Amino acid sequence: MACLHNLARLSLATTLLLVLTTGNTETQSDLPAGMGARANVDRPKPTFMLHERDKRVHGLKPFQDLVDRAEPGSVLKPPPGVYAGPVSINKPLTIDGGGKVTIDSGDRGTVMMLNASNSVVRGLHLTGSGDSHDTDDSCLDVKGDRNTIENIQIDNCLFGLDLKQSNNNVIRGNSIRSKDRELGVRGDGLRLWYSNGNLIEKNQIIDSRDMVAWYSHKNVFQGNLGKRSRYSIHFMFANDNVVERNEFYDNAVGVYFMYTEGGVVKNNIISHATGATGMGIGFKEASGTIIENNEIIYCGVGIGSDLSPFQPDSTIEIRGNRFAYNGIGILFNSETGGNNMLNNVFEGNLTQVSYGGHGDNNNSPKNVWIGNYWDDYQGFDRNGDGIGDKTHELYAYADQIWMELPIARFFRSSPVMELLDFLERLAPFSTPDLILRDEKPRFVKPARIATS
Repeated sequence: MACLHNLARLSLATTLLLVLTTGNTETQSDLPAGMGARANVDRPKPTFMLHERDKRVHGLKPFQDLVDRAEPGSVLKPPPGVYAGPVSINKPLTIDGGGKVTIDSGDRGTVMMLNASNSVVRGLHLTGSGDSHDTDDSCLDVKGDRNTIENIQIDNCLFGLDLKQSNNNVIRGNSIRSKDRELGVRGDGLRLWYSNGNLIEKNQIIDSRDMVAWYSHKNVFQGNLGKRSRYSIHFMFANDNVVERNEFYDNAVGVYFMYTEGGVVKNNIISHATGATGMGIGFKEASGTIIENNEIIYCGVGIGSDLSPFQPDSTIEIRGNRFAYNGIGILFNSETGGNNMLNNVFEGNLTQVSYGGHGDNNNSPKNVWIGNYWDDYQGFDRNGDGIGDKTHELYAYADQIWMELPIARFFRSSPVMELLDFLERLAPFSTPDLILRDEKPRFVKPARIATS
C-alpha cells in the first residue's frame, strides 16, 4: 500500500509539472510539429463584440474567414482592401498582402495572433489594437518558431511585434509606430520574451516606447533604425545578443545591458541620446560585452557603466569607438575594474571620463587605457610614430565638484567654474584625483571606418 501511495504521489507531481511547463497535461510528443514546451503564462486575450469596436470596421469583411478557408501550408494572397480583425492563425500558412491589404481591429484587443510555426506573414498593414497593457494589446502577437515576418506596416497599436517563447524567426523590413500616447505608457515596438536565435533586420521603430529582449539569448539585431523612443534596445537577463550596423537617433537610451553576459555592439551610430537619462550605451551588472567601432555622439553620457563587468575575472572590451560631443564620454559608477579601453577617439566631450561615487583616489589601475586619441592631449610626437611622447594623464580638478554633486554639472562652462578650474590646475588646493593613465596615446586621430 505504501508503494502504491508513493506511486500515486509521483504521478500527481509529474502531472503538475507538465501543467506548469506546457500549460496542459499532454506529453511533449503530443505538441504540434516544430513547437517546443511552452509555458502558458499569458493572460487570455479578451473577446470583443462588433459593437464594442470602432464603427469604421463595422462594414468590413472579417479577415479570419480567409484564413479559416486556407489549407495548411498554402499561400494566401487576399484581394486588396481593408479587412476587419482580429485574426488568429493556428496552422502553417503564407499570407502575402502585397502591400495592399489592411487589417483593422477597431481599437480593441490584438489585431493578429500567429500561433503556428513555419509560416510567412508579409506585405500587410496592421492597425487599430486596443490600449490594454494587462492583455498586451498588439498588432502582431507571435508564438511560434521559424516564421518570417516581413514588410509589415504597423501603426496605431499599443505594442507592435510581440514574440513570446518564439525561436529562430526572421523579423525583417517592418515599420512600427505606437499609439499616440505619453512615452512611458506606449507599448514596446518590438518585444522578445524567452525567445532565442531570432534575426531582427532592417526594421524601423519610431515613436514607440522600447525595443526589449527579456530572457532572450543569441538574437541578432542588424540594420535597424530607431527614433524618438525610450530605449532603442534594452536587454535584461539576455545573453550573447549581437547589435550591429543599426542607427539610433533621439532616443533616451541607445543600447542597455542589464544583468547580462556576453553580447556585441558593433558598427552602430548612436546619436542625440539626451535628457536627464540620456545615454548612448549603458551597463548594469553586465559582463563580457564587446563594444567596437561605434559612433557615439551628442549624448548626455556616451557609455554609462554601473558595477560592470560584474562576474569575477570577466571584462568589457571598448575599442575603436568614437566618443564625440557628449556631456561625458564614459561614466563609471561603483567601479570594480575590468574595462579595457583600446584605440578609441575622445573629442569634443565636455568631460572625457568621469567616476561617480567618487572616493577612490586612484582609479587608473582598475581599467586599461591604451592607444586612445584624446583631443586634449598635451604632448608631442617627436619620432613621428603616431604615438605621443609622454603618457596622457587625466586628473579631476574642479571636476570633482560635479562628480560628487551631479546637479552642479549645470554650471560646467560658467565663467566662475572655469576660473575655479583654472586656479585649481595652477595651484591645486588639494591633491587632484587621477582618473586615467594612457601609456600610448595616439597623436593623430585615426581615420574612421564606415559603419554601414
